[in-house]
Amino acid sequence: MVALDIDGTLVGHDGRVPTGTVAALDLVRAAGHEVVLATGRSLVGLRSVATQLGLIDGFAVCSNGALTVRLDSAVASGYVIQHARRFDPAPVIHRALGLAPGVRIGVEDVGWGWHVSEPFEPGLLNGEQKLVPVVDLCVMPATRIALHAPGIRQHVEALAATGVTVIPGGQDWLDLTAPGTGKAPALEHLRTQLGIGSEATVAVGDGHNDLDMLAWARRGVAMGHASEEVRQAADEVTGTIDQHGAIAVLNSLLPDDIQTDALSPLAGQLAMAARTTPGPLVLRVWHEHHSEIARCDTWALRDGYWGRHSPIPSGTGATMRATELAAREAGLAYPRSDIGRRRAHWRSVRDHRGRAGFELPLYPRLDAPDSTAASSIPDPARIATGRSAE
Repeated sequence: MVALDIDGTLVGHDGRVPTGTVAALDLVRAAGHEVVLATGRSLVGLRSVATQLGLIDGFAVCSNGALTVRLDSAVASGYVIQHARRFDPAPVIHRALGLAPGVRIGVEDVGWGWHVSEPFEPGLLNGEQKLVPVVDLCVMPATRIALHAPGIRQHVEALAATGVTVIPGGQDWLDLTAPGTGKAPALEHLRTQLGIGSEATVAVGDGHNDLDMLAWARRGVAMGHASEEVRQAADEVTGTIDQHGAIAVLNSLLPDDIQTDALSPLAGQLAMAARTTPGPLVLRVWHEHHSEIARCDTWALRDGYWGRHSPIPSGTGATMRATELAAREAGLAYPRSDIGRRRAHWRSVRDHRGRAGFELPLYPRLDAPDSTAASSIPDPARIATGRSAE
């Protein structure tokens, strides 16, 4: 499980994603690692950058741990809320107004934007803003509150005394969430849900709100430009974002005996999936209403059960023929029909929602069966299907 902060880690302060980041993320995911975005951003701000990173399916933690969502391109909203921690905002709002009478208050409206006591400057909040009387802000169960006022950081302890979690975002900004909320508790809950061992956890971040996440991970990595406090809390320090520090960490999670530079992205991801799966492997594709593939992933047979091994991001939007060619480019082979042009022998399959798709067994080319050996390929329809990361 690879937990990644967004701002300052995957995205620069100029809003740009460093070249090579998306390709590295795709390969890490193809290798079977569960990539989880963990950010202080609201859900609105998370979704835009997740799409930019190519992470349209998978899990994410946002609002500093108050929300855990499953990104899902198959649903209309683009996400499903897995867990939300809310709290009564009234005590801390009244306290904040007493300490800093001119404070701007924003209460997160999940998936839309913010209800605010007065408008925040453009760029300070993700999503829309709606002006609401303070009395109404106090009655809305909140996932996250933003406070903005000159020097408000000096009131951290006084505000925390109301029972909320307070995370500074500079001298003039505070984020407030429910008691005990943080990236680490949300990630730990998700890790347990996914059945991933605590020893198989990596986290990369650069901010004060990443401290608990870096301590939670077996391997906590601070970005090179992080503060001294954050770098001291980490197990190791990588390069700055301008030095592609996060990419270096992602690359360290990949086998060093496979070179994907000379391969197309789709072939490289298939080669990575095959390299990281010791047993039988099948490629599964799903269509919507066009010939292009809507979802593409690999499944592996372990202990008699088929389970989802990894997504193949570059398979989305490709055709079945393109995946066949990419498999061969990656040094893989597959069963072929024994008639006509001997095209790939795809089999019908259904996902957990009953939607029809196709699957193609993949083998190292030297060990590939010919068409007469196709009957020896394990058939998932006749073998129990294990838990999927879906």
